[in-house]
Amino acid sequence: MSETSHEIKRQTTACMRQLLDAAGLEAGDILVVGCSTSEIMGKRIGSAPADEAAEEVFAAIHPLLRERGVRLAAQCCEHLNRALVIEKEAALRYGLPPVSVVPVTDAGGSWAAKAYRSLDKPVVVEDLGCHKAAAGLDIGETNVGMHLRPVAVMVRPTEPWIGQARVTMARTRPKLIGGERAQYL
Repeated sequence: MSETSHEIKRQTTACMRQLLDAAGLEAGDILVVGCSTSEIMGKRIGSAPADEAAEEVFAAIHPLLRERGVRLAAQCCEHLNRALVIEKEAALRYGLPPVSVVPVTDAGGSWAAKAYRSLDKPVVVEDLGCHKAAAGLDIGETNVGMHLRPVAVMVRPTEPWIGQARVTMARTRPKLIGGERAQYL
């Protein structure tokens, strides 16, 4: 593994640990990750896919989610309408109909293609329906917000960059309803 690869994995691990701690995710929760490997490598989004960067990001994220029972939703690029790669079992559990596509580097992106090759029985779904993600990690401004629950709360990363890609993280919370007399958890 090159020094750059080692640093990508280290930065990703640090971000993921911070987000998991801030979000308080439980087993069964969904975490969406969007990742521009082009941005990680200092190029414009979508212009220079980097499979090695995708491998390091996946190697950092997947074990941390598995040990907590949190489900990964890996966002594809805009060429696949930001569809999501998830495990078939999760799609069945949440009633999410699979679509017929396989993400590849040029249509879906290196990140989604890596997730598709690495997850257990992967499928692609258009969106998460009413089962929106409880948290999100956006590496390189890929716009994961559309897949989050309605009230997103930004988590300021202590590691604001992975490679040369800006990192944005968010957790979600329930909506606060009522008025001045309402009491909240």
